[in-house]
Amino acid sequence: KKQVDIDRPGKDSFRLREAGCMEVLLLGNDRWALMHELRGAEEPPLDYLLDRLQACDLVLIEGFKNGDFPKLEVWRASLGKPPLWPEWPGIVAVASDTPLPVAQPIAATAPGLARFDLSATAPIADFVLAQAAPR
Repeated sequence: KKQVDIDRPGKDSFRLREAGCMEVLLLGNDRWALMHELRGAEEPPLDYLLDRLQACDLVLIEGFKNGDFPKLEVWRASLGKPPLWPEWPGIVAVASDTPLPVAQPIAATAPGLARFDLSATAPIADFVLAQAAPR
């Protein structure tokens, strides 16, 4: 997992977190953010985090690879990592800037897998909206 920091070294919010604050609230002209430090505690479940969101039309989730929901994998060969598909459960589509490295055609190995060119944003958005489930 990668670290997510929305503040920078030298800023008060960064120093407060480094000093041990469990939560730091940032307010700027255009946005605010509340950061909660886990400090070794278990990561909260996705449902717990989703319950903290205000009402919205669509939630896009990044991470939570073990979650029980349909996933769209974004895969770039240039990063030098193998695709998660077909080994990872729940992947229903792959968006990539190159063909996937598979021994057989995708249709033969995963008839239900949708494949998108990474630059084809409209078809990807349509697919995501079609997969969205009300909560």
